[in-house]
Amino acid sequence: MKKYFLIGLLSCSNYCFPQLNITPMPAEVKPGKGSFILNRSTTIVLEGSGLERSAAFFNNYLQQHFGYKLKVTKKYTGDNAVSLNYERLDNAIAGAYNLTADKEGVYIAGDNEEGVFYGIQTLIQLLPVAKDLGIKKTDISFTIPYVSINDAPRFAYRGMHLDVGRHFFSVDFIKKYIDYLAAYKFNTFHWHLTEDQGWRIEIKKYPLLTQVGSCRDRTLLGRYGSNKYDSIKYCGYYTQQEVKEIVKYATDRYITVIPEIEMPGHSTAALASYPYLGCTKGPYKVMDTWGVLNDVYCAGNDSTFVFLQNVLDEVMQLFPSKYIHIGGDECPKERWKTCPLCQKRIKDENLKDEHALQSYFIQRIEKYLNSRGRKIIGWDEILEGGLAPNATVMSWRGEEGGIAAAKQNHDVIMTPGTYCYLDHSQTKNEDSVTIGGYLPLEKVYSYEPIPKELSAEQAKHILGAQGNVWTEYMGNTSKVEYMIFPRMSALSEVLWSPAAKRDWKDFERRIPGLMERYELWGANYSKAYYDLTATVLPIENGEGVIWQLESKNPLDNICITDLDGSNDRFIKKAPARFAVKHSMHLQATICTEGSSKSVVTQNFSFNKATGKKITLVNEPNKSYPGNGAFTLVDGVQNQKGLARSSEFLGFSGKDMDAMIDLKTLTDIDKITLHVLDQNGSWIYLPSQVDITYLPDMDLTDEIIRNAPKQIKVIDVVKEKGTKTIVIESKQQCRYIHVVAKNFGIIPSGNPGAGNAAWLFMDEIEVE
Repeated sequence: MKKYFLIGLLSCSNYCFPQLNITPMPAEVKPGKGSFILNRSTTIVLEGSGLERSAAFFNNYLQQHFGYKLKVTKKYTGDNAVSLNYERLDNAIAGAYNLTADKEGVYIAGDNEEGVFYGIQTLIQLLPVAKDLGIKKTDISFTIPYVSINDAPRFAYRGMHLDVGRHFFSVDFIKKYIDYLAAYKFNTFHWHLTEDQGWRIEIKKYPLLTQVGSCRDRTLLGRYGSNKYDSIKYCGYYTQQEVKEIVKYATDRYITVIPEIEMPGHSTAALASYPYLGCTKGPYKVMDTWGVLNDVYCAGNDSTFVFLQNVLDEVMQLFPSKYIHIGGDECPKERWKTCPLCQKRIKDENLKDEHALQSYFIQRIEKYLNSRGRKIIGWDEILEGGLAPNATVMSWRGEEGGIAAAKQNHDVIMTPGTYCYLDHSQTKNEDSVTIGGYLPLEKVYSYEPIPKELSAEQAKHILGAQGNVWTEYMGNTSKVEYMIFPRMSALSEVLWSPAAKRDWKDFERRIPGLMERYELWGANYSKAYYDLTATVLPIENGEGVIWQLESKNPLDNICITDLDGSNDRFIKKAPARFAVKHSMHLQATICTEGSSKSVVTQNFSFNKATGKKITLVNEPNKSYPGNGAFTLVDGVQNQKGLARSSEFLGFSGKDMDAMIDLKTLTDIDKITLHVLDQNGSWIYLPSQVDITYLPDMDLTDEIIRNAPKQIKVIDVVKEKGTKTIVIESKQQCRYIHVVAKNFGIIPSGNPGAGNAAWLFMDEIEVE
């Protein structure tokens, strides 16, 4: 018995898109009436040359998931065909295609081979995704609705990155990763191949790079700063033959592989292999923890440039991409400041300082690559000291670097951490270690790569954007998949679909279909989007807080249990609001049959400031806004000490300046500030805390200024690892003015050196 699977069309969304489960959503979709049946008798007709790869890809997909292939011919013989052809579509960016399904079959026409391939990806998404269809696969027929799709990419650069320096992944997984990119119409794979923690590409002229540089003696356990390690030697690299194999695999899927060879920083694996490349000449070792080291390539030694040019010569033979990524980020200048050769270079080249020396380094490498017909991409630090003439900037420290580069008429790829770093946590309930930050699915989807600050002409320099996957805390492929899905799918729509037609509600409708497809692939993925979400809100009179719980399904019941001995259980409809008037340990779960079993637990620790009115002079950074000023007095103390938590407010280069109103004159003994100290994430303790105790009266600036102040100076080095700062003093007051002074500029030799430090504050306790 044959079985038919109907892919139906329902009502249109806000922009009159039919209800297709296609991601990224095409630019224009026109539904028809009727359907075409694709079965094993269907033929693939190639009406133009060079379309064999697209036909082979479609056939391989059918074989892998449904057990049969279609006959491929160059002659149209009937009305049961998938026809592939070319049309002039006059789209400014390559990759446009049309797809029509009607009584004669499916017709896909692209403006080039790439466009036809993207049409095939759309056709694949019209097929069912069930893993077990319950019948003999070779009997499967698919009912495809009549539809007309006109589609084209919005951005020319649609990238995904993968770091294999911190953790190494097999050739098979790299190919699988490339398949993931192809499915969502990404066209660039940025392969981060060298790092402090491992050199991952064979260079025949320098065999020690893989004999020595590809192995570290051990690996950090847990979060940066834990000082705990395993005792396992960790090695891995790709042979040149394997690199060629991967590049061809990507090329067959119309994906360009851009290699990254880090310089002048993040280079200790190379220095450990060839110590003469460093300023001190060693000894060096491959780094076994994360972060940034002072040891970098010596910019005053001509042998450094000979080495890098030879390395790049072999790299260019392996990668045909017009771009070579040379890193350029997080390069401490400490060694250069004391290196005679580097100081001589500064003098001989009439350079201003070590920042200009870095610019000299980048420009010298750029000239070499330009002479061989290639261009460089670098992280936005390459702007420091003067930008190389033909460089493309990858803006990661926010959008400011990209804006500055575009205004200087340089091409830009946007990849700001707040929207594009897929190593950040995607749920507030994260149960595994991540690098920090909080980047939910909705925020990825909301990203707009073209900054408002740019004129129409300047905006032309924004080539596109990229999702980054740094693997410090991704030791296996399952974790990589968990971190990219479904956020990578959301980013694909940001980069492909017209901005005016992006529709979060429609994307939200498609999420279950996305997850079904991940299941079909056998890929791990996050279900964080369906987590029960909890927010702590103030009560108007200041006597306690509200614990508000929300579910994606408004019909869900939410069960709240008191875990502090009583085990009292309360059932409320979503969204649930639960008043908390004293310290409690609560657990909430969705208790509707058939819904997500997401569980949230929360300890509430009350003190005299909990629930009280609080105001801030300086607003927290928009990347780490917590729940506003109330985060500091909501009775919720961070239990895990992780920067990803919404329980922290983050201040970049600014002080935390807060006024707390206790409502009445109150006797107090001490104040405790809950802080975060994670230098590897650029987060530092405050250098000083000022406390002012104010009476129950109308406050003026003069009263606040002249009131007695208690000052606690903090030795950040001595107090490293501190999670609380305690100020003891018996006082009676109504208002408490708390100022935590930002550490300032991060010193050389530390991650983020030269940038403003972050100050992360959690609860302010008053007892």
